[in-house]
Amino acid sequence: MTVDSTQQLDIGVLPLVLEGDRVLLVDQRHLPYKFEMFDATSLDDMCFAITDMVVRGAPSIGVAAAFGLAMEAMRLSANHSIDKKTFLKHLNEARVRLQATRPTAVNLRWATEKLYLEVERYGNTNLDADARAMAERAMDCARRILDEHIETNRILSEFGAELVPRDASIMTHCNAGSLAACGWGTALGVIRSAALKGLNPSVYVDETRPRNQGSKLTIWELHQDKIPATLVCDSMSGHLMADGKVQMVVTGADRIAANGDSANKIGTYNLAVVANYHNVPFYIAAPVSTIDPHIQTGKSIPIEERHESEITSFGGVQTSMDGVKVYNPAFDVTPAKLIAGIITECGVLRPPYEESIANALRQKES
Repeated sequence: MTVDSTQQLDIGVLPLVLEGDRVLLVDQRHLPYKFEMFDATSLDDMCFAITDMVVRGAPSIGVAAAFGLAMEAMRLSANHSIDKKTFLKHLNEARVRLQATRPTAVNLRWATEKLYLEVERYGNTNLDADARAMAERAMDCARRILDEHIETNRILSEFGAELVPRDASIMTHCNAGSLAACGWGTALGVIRSAALKGLNPSVYVDETRPRNQGSKLTIWELHQDKIPATLVCDSMSGHLMADGKVQMVVTGADRIAANGDSANKIGTYNLAVVANYHNVPFYIAAPVSTIDPHIQTGKSIPIEERHESEITSFGGVQTSMDGVKVYNPAFDVTPAKLIAGIITECGVLRPPYEESIANALRQKES
């Protein structure tokens, strides 16, 4: 498959495409040097792709996992003698396996549970439905989840753009564009919408050690959108804010607790503390599906720890001594008191977050 990496899409570069009976993922490990697709049609390959960060970003992980589960449903249904009970048993096992690949990103659990429960209800309420019909229902659900993400991101980005001052310099951390959010973007979607409104934003992009999603992906996406961007080290935020060069900060999130505490890529908490000290408003942009109402505070959010090689090497070249002790949490939690607003498709949520988050959840359920 040949993909034009310079293609200008209205919704940005989607992290996945369907080609016949295959699910192909943009291999984000190789950007910005190479634009390649990874075949994640099989359950094994989808689990690897999520774990090894071929696809990353909480919303995109959720959508990819939904398609991974739908493809597993199609595979199971190819056995014409399989009964509903056995089909659902194996599909549930695949759901559990997918959910274990990245424990922090709540969208993964949300999307796979939504798909599985819809297929289960469909099978139980339609006595004549066989495994094939249930698998087709799963694929329809995955497609709806993708479409809903694109529309949700458009809406939240419009709300977020209203917060952007004209000619603002905005700082962001990690990558929360179309690649990560499965269409349009969240944090970068806000910036994109502000640019389309003629507000002329520019962006300071944290490199985002240790995997450098900022220097590899965010810079690349902003270049695609022709939005002025400057790459900086993660440790430069205080210097820039002290000089008055940053007017606002906006990042994405991987999980938001019921009180507004938000988990995002490691280094986000540092950025929020520095922004708070310099009176620079710090915003989170994320769909309501990123909120986990079952977790009351950020202290209960599970934090994934990744391999030590991400710290001891850079670009495959070792940068530290052999045998060094390493601690490599992939995420940190920003307390709600440091967050000026949480930008969602239900509007900009403000403190007290227990109330505004509960209202947003009720709005989505109605």
